This record gives sequence, structure tokens and C-alpha cells, in this order.
Amino acid sequence: MNLAEKLISSHLVSGEMRPGGEIGLRVDQALIQDATGTMVMLELEALGLDRVRTEVAAQYVDHNLLQSDERNMADHLFLRSACRRFGIWYSPPGNGVSHPTHMQQFGVPGKTLAGADSHTCAAGSLGMLAIGVGGLEVAMAMAGQPLYVTMPRIWGVRLSGAFPAWVSAKDVILELLRRHGVSGGVHKIVEYHGPALETLSAMDRHVIANMGAELGATTSVFPSDGQVRAFLDAHGRADDHVELAADPDAGYDLRDEIDLSALEPLIARPGSPGHVVPVREVAGEPVHQVVVGSSANPGLRDFAVVAEMLRGRQVHPQVSMDVNPTSRQILADLTTSGAVTALVEAGARIHQTGCLGCIGMGQAPAVGTNSLRTFPRNFPGRSGTHDDSVWLCSPETAAAAALTGVITDPRELGLDSPEVRLPRASAPITGPFQRPLPAEEARAVELVKADSIGALPELDPLPDSLVLPVVLKVGDDVSTDEIMPAGARALPYRSNIAALADFAFGQIDETYPERARAAGAHAIVGGRNYGQGSSREHAAIVPRHLGLRVVIAKSFARIHWQNLANFGILALEFADEAGYDRLGQGDELRLDGLRAAVETGSEIDAGGLLLRHRLSPRQRAMVLAGGWIPQVSRPGP
Repeated sequence: MNLAEKLISSHLVSGEMRPGGEIGLRVDQALIQDATGTMVMLELEALGLDRVRTEVAAQYVDHNLLQSDERNMADHLFLRSACRRFGIWYSPPGNGVSHPTHMQQFGVPGKTLAGADSHTCAAGSLGMLAIGVGGLEVAMAMAGQPLYVTMPRIWGVRLSGAFPAWVSAKDVILELLRRHGVSGGVHKIVEYHGPALETLSAMDRHVIANMGAELGATTSVFPSDGQVRAFLDAHGRADDHVELAADPDAGYDLRDEIDLSALEPLIARPGSPGHVVPVREVAGEPVHQVVVGSSANPGLRDFAVVAEMLRGRQVHPQVSMDVNPTSRQILADLTTSGAVTALVEAGARIHQTGCLGCIGMGQAPAVGTNSLRTFPRNFPGRSGTHDDSVWLCSPETAAAAALTGVITDPRELGLDSPEVRLPRASAPITGPFQRPLPAEEARAVELVKADSIGALPELDPLPDSLVLPVVLKVGDDVSTDEIMPAGARALPYRSNIAALADFAFGQIDETYPERARAAGAHAIVGGRNYGQGSSREHAAIVPRHLGLRVVIAKSFARIHWQNLANFGILALEFADEAGYDRLGQGDELRLDGLRAAVETGSEIDAGGLLLRHRLSPRQRAMVLAGGWIPQVSRPGP
């Protein structure tokens, strides 16, 4: 067996390991962050949960750290009270970005991790089966239910060779995106193997595994070997190490190979992580902002190499150089090593630990200027600027631009490749984590709910007949950032669906909320890979609140497709993609005999337009009931 098959088989509770079928997995650990966590806590309350049943559940406050008014801190207080009530670890603001921080504190090879964040897959760097899903699925997992996913194909990627100067882990995943695009990994697990793994640290692997989400992959997996043991030992957890690897003669459904020695510095053009080109092809483009940090390049090495490149030099005067440390431990290590001093003297600004600009919480670039970031995503408007120009690159390429004021291939700087020496042990900072209360004490905790915290919307069953206007038609690769923006304007309303609804599809069509309210029940038409990107279930809940009942697309991204079903929205695909051209915004759809068609899995005829769904029997029952929570609270169709 390959490693992914071993991890799946050891946690399989339902279904068969045949690609395309639905399987259920036992969940060992759960991860939540604050942008998704308020909904998860409201869902746990709605489910009547007494105490979480996973081995570990942790809530991180890492996304919305700007306390620009009372709503944000009110959400943090609510999250803390819910953690105390339900038996969840609480990581307060400033502790760090959830993914590297979870690796440092709780990651264990061989365990399963369900996270309400699409970049949960980063923990595959430790040999975990870590899958990003919608918040409701994490809530159900914490309540003791299996995690249901489509059994993926296993894509073996063999890594050979060694990095040349000025090339690093970010260039590996950018190379895969260059080859396969943002939907190349849908319903696949990327399993890395090969001799080059000996040279990749656990945090190098985190960089690669994290952006497997940008491929659309279910997750990414690395073996648990000496590099993983060294990482756990550096954080005082050597006893948690378990050796895990594929069998020597393991097979894969698909194969690919990357020779690290043949790589060169790469960069993703604005608009998509899949628009990847060599840095040399775009060299000379002016740059006005460089931001280093995020879950995509979160390791101490990623900051230290920038500090070494800037040491004794000055950031170009037209560049705003921002550094977002990813955990308290990393900030402490950077301080001890003198890297912070080098960065500050060079002209960089040091920000608090957290996601910040990655989710559009500050650091929004000016219109018409290029921003280079060591981030995972550059979907239009995600930065907080509607008409933005964000590029994705390695720390080396980012630092080169910070020095020169233009996109620069770091090999052309005329500098020696920096040597970075990392400490054997990380700073022992664990105090800010708040442990779960004992069960009896937890039951007495009252949830702290400010007036700004709303409630889950009422979800009615799917009607047998629907007459639906097409309120919106969009193209390919529409992201959940475009469906339901986050950022400094919208994210403070994340616990209030009615208020958040005003921001729906704002990046695409600001008139959608008003038109959707006027239409009531309606449909949306999409192209290929509809709903790529973030796992935020707000992208399903908010349109459903506005009346969305059906989305018809050429194809769907994995997490959003499941989120639609979770909240009773019927996801249909064109039996023939040419049908996309037959439907226009403002057209009307009539769907009759809908419940029977969904229940039996048959095609749906909408006035001669053939549509179909790929829902499992479990999902069909969920959609018929109006969503997962209504299904649980009132069983039956």
C-alpha cells in the first residue's frame, strides 16, 4: 500500500476504497479558526453537543485580529466561552497561524485531522491525513460523526535531486501548479516520495502540502521520517513520533516527478495561483509592496532567509516591506537570532503574528501597483483591494524585489545564496494556550453572546417543484473569496449571516444581494471548478439565506460542493457542457418532480436542458431535508 491508503484504511468506518465512491473516516483531531469558528460553535450549540469527542480539538484566533470596533473582540469572547463549554483548546490572538501552530503543538504522524480551513492539508507534512472541509463537517466530527469524503485517487509525486541556489520549497508547489492548474488535484491525494525527501525539512514540506489546496487536492501526504522526528524533537514532542512510509513496491493511480535540481525561481501572476511563470520572464515589473508570512511560508527558515538577504542593506524606497511572523515561537526565535533587528534596520515593518493580509485583514495594496507575497492565494480582490495585482512567490524572490523595487530573479542579484543556521530547539513558548476545562466545570459555562452575534438561518426542505430565475451567471474558477469575501470590511460580520449577506458576490456583481432578495428562491449558473479556494461555509450559508436553492455548473470544487449540500442547496452539473451557453442571467428554470429525481439519482430535465448530480445517498437525504442540521433535528425526508 502507499502511505495515503494506509492512513485511510486505518481510519475507514464506511464505504470502500474505490476512487469515486463516498467513504467515512474516523477523525482524531479537529482544527477551527476564527473566520469559520463562530459558525462552528453556533452549530455545536444547535446540535446540543455536551462535549467534543475527538482526541484533540483546537480553536485558533488568527484571521481577524484587527479590533476596529467591538464586533471582533465580541466574537473572540464568544469563541473562548464556547471552547470552555465544549472542551476545546483555545489559542488566543497572537499565538499564531493555525496550521504551523497546530503542527508545533498537536501534530502527530498517523492521525487524522479535520479542519474548517482549506489549508488544513498542510499537516500532511507530518504524515497526517489532514483534510480541509466546511465548518459543519468539523462540528459533526467533533460530535463523534465520521468525516465523509469522495474516495480520491492517489497521485504519487517523486522528488529527486537537490535545490540549486535561490530555489526553495515554494518553487516545488508552484511547479506543480504550472503543470496542472488549480483543478489538477481535484479528488486526488498528492503523495510525495523519493530520495529528495531527505533534504526537505518538515516545514519545507509544510510549504508544499499547504498549497496542495490550490491544486484542488483532497490533501497532500509526506512520510513520517527522520525530518519529522527532528521537527517534533525541536518542539519537545519526540515521543509523538511514529515512522510511517509507503511500502517499497507501492503503486499509485497517477504518477509525476520533479527533479529539484532542474527547478528555477517561479512566480504566480495576479488572479490565480495557477498562472505560474519563471521569474525571469516577468523580471523588471515595478513592485510597491512585499509581504512575507502566511501559512504558505510559515517556517523559521522562510523568515530567516529574508533577514539574511536584507542584513546590512536597505529596502528599496518605493517598497512597503511587511513581515507577518506565524507564531509566538517563531517570533521569539527570530528575535533571539538577531533576524528581527536585521529586518527592522533594513526598513521592514514587523506585524503581529497572524494571517493578516492573506485574508485581506490589512496590508491591502494600492490600485495599479504590484504586491509580491509569500502567500497561498491571489484570487481577485482577496487582498482587500478590489482591483489588485498580487503575485505569489518564494521568500527569496520576495526579498529580491524588496531590495530592487522590481520583480527580480534572485539569481541575478549578484549575491551569494544566504546560509541560514536554525536552532536545534524552538523557543519553549506554550503558555498562552488555554486548556479545555474538566467536563463538570465546563457544563456550567454560559456562552458569551454579544448582540452582534446572530443565529443560524432556518432551512426548509427542498420543494418538489421550483420555478427559479437565474439571478447570476459566472465563468470558470470562481472562488469562495468572490462568492463571500472576507477582509476587513466583511469579516467582522462573520457571526451575523443577515448582515454579512450584503457582501455576497461583491467582487463579481455588487447588485446580487438586492436582486436575490427581490427574487426569493433563485438559481446561479457557474463554469468549471465553481467554488475553488477557501473552505468558508459562509459562501453557501449566505446565498442560501438570500434564497439560493440550486447552483448549476460545469463542475465544482470539492469543499464548496459539499458545503452546498450541507446547507440544502442542490448542486447540479450540465449533462453536456454546451448547456452552459443555453442559460443566461435572467432566464427562468422550471424544475418539476425534483424530490424524486434527487432521491433516485436520475437526470433532471429542465425544459430540455439535461442536468445531473453526483450526490451520494447520504447527501441526497441531506439536501431533501434542507441541510444537515435540519436532517438531524427532524429525521426523514
